[in-house]
Amino acid sequence: MMLPVLLLFLGLVGTSRSCQDPVSAYRFTGAVCRLTYPAAAVLNEKTTKVIEAAFQHTKYPSVDREKSILFVGRVKYGLANLEIHNLSIGRSEFELKAGEGIEMDISNVSAVFRGTIKYGYGSWLVNVGHSIDFEIESQIDLGINPKLYCGKGKVAADTSDCYLNFHKLHLLLQGDREPGWLKRLFTDFITFTVKLVIKSQVSNMKEFTDFESDDGGISVNVGVTSSPVITSNYIESYHKGLTQYNNITAVINASVFHPGQLSEDRMLYFWLSDELFNGLIKAAHLDGRFTLNISGLELTVGVQTNLSSPVPEFLSQFLLSAEPVLKVWSVSVPHLWTTPLGSSVRAVVGVELTSRAEDIRGLYFETEMVVVVVASYAEKKLALNTRVIEGHIGYLKEALVKIGVPKVTSELEPGLTALLDKQGVNLFDIIRPQVVSQDGFVIIQTDFGFPHHLLVEFLRKTLK
Repeated sequence: MMLPVLLLFLGLVGTSRSCQDPVSAYRFTGAVCRLTYPAAAVLNEKTTKVIEAAFQHTKYPSVDREKSILFVGRVKYGLANLEIHNLSIGRSEFELKAGEGIEMDISNVSAVFRGTIKYGYGSWLVNVGHSIDFEIESQIDLGINPKLYCGKGKVAADTSDCYLNFHKLHLLLQGDREPGWLKRLFTDFITFTVKLVIKSQVSNMKEFTDFESDDGGISVNVGVTSSPVITSNYIESYHKGLTQYNNITAVINASVFHPGQLSEDRMLYFWLSDELFNGLIKAAHLDGRFTLNISGLELTVGVQTNLSSPVPEFLSQFLLSAEPVLKVWSVSVPHLWTTPLGSSVRAVVGVELTSRAEDIRGLYFETEMVVVVVASYAEKKLALNTRVIEGHIGYLKEALVKIGVPKVTSELEPGLTALLDKQGVNLFDIIRPQVVSQDGFVIIQTDFGFPHHLLVEFLRKTLK
């Protein structure tokens, strides 16, 4: 029963490039999602009850049929107001078939179908008819062998390979007084309709959504670059990770991804390339996101309490003048690269100190900085720990390092956390997350829990 849930993970994670085989697509891949077998097993176990809840009171479209019967003539009949009640799943099992797909067996499914049969027959066939409420007690086995593939830049599932066996089908008509031939006709009709309904529900799970995150003009296209890979131990999908800004799309064509960079010990892995982050950084720079103004008490208290060097005389005059403002911004596009020590960012920073006082001249200088950023995620909040690589620095550079950099990271943390929350990360129970830095990429590995209410809502929307 985990097929619908895979939609969340493979969807969560430029000009569209046509789907390629995985090995060829590696160098165009900015992000990778790996869901391991233990995670799939937990999902399969935990979502059974959720799917039972999601199917309750689901309404289905009306179905109409017509049949010619000896001695009776043509019989028109239809099924309306079909609902499923008391759905229970006896057992759900799955297997990851390397290079093929997912084999799922759902057995001993008990359900009660309720609805209304409308019918008409005999000489009064036209515009005249009857209706009768019905109830069906059923017991079903369902097998699905979905094949994941890449279609129109999305992860999709071909669910045509499936079977449906009825072990029990007991039809109860209201009053149960209809002729035997009519009950047999309705039994055959309803059997067909129920099969059609269940198969249509499977088909509704067919196409997995792609995902594009938008943050005020800056978007990231994470459509897939190739078909997912399935081994006996994991399912892995490959995504573009292309930043789009003002009709300009980033290019990723030298990604260093290789499957051997990910292990199988944790439930969920995200692999993110430096190219993905540099695309975002460039767009943020062009959009003026890397600009910071510090003024008032925040500036004066920060300068007087956080720095080891004595405050120069000219700066003291600035701090005592009318409305002193310290402005810091990126002069050129910052560049990020990742090593096992963390992600380093090199930037040329412009610093301007101004005041409204006419007798005090402003101050401006530029300096190159390298900041090492180590990210962590705890209690549903992203934290950025920074370390500035520095040689001999004067007072103003010390101010930039000890006041400016922490201020920038403190501004970024809630914004990035909000972006993660927008994608629903805060809705999950993230367990022991780790951010691992390597040469040219970052790996986020974690275990997780699935909130019951989230799955119910997701499945109800999926099955509409």
